[in-house]
Amino acid sequence: MSQPFSRFLHPFDVAHHPSLEPEVKRAILASWASDRSAVRNKPALRKPPGAKRAFPIDDILAAMRELDQGQDANRSLQ
Repeated sequence: MSQPFSRFLHPFDVAHHPSLEPEVKRAILASWASDRSAVRNKPALRKPPGAKRAFPIDDILAAMRELDQGQDANRSLQ
């Protein structure tokens, strides 16, 4: 998937996408959380390449936590 950033408007769009594997979701969110996506002079914001707007790192981390909680719930059902 080339430049998945531009397909999503918010980190929760990634976390809730029905056809992406959890590993792909995590990779996308991790790349967004990276310092490479930090907005200059605004370290609490991230703007991945191709994204239309910046969003808080807290939103990315919350989406990752939600993804982790969903995986934990799936494991307990097995």
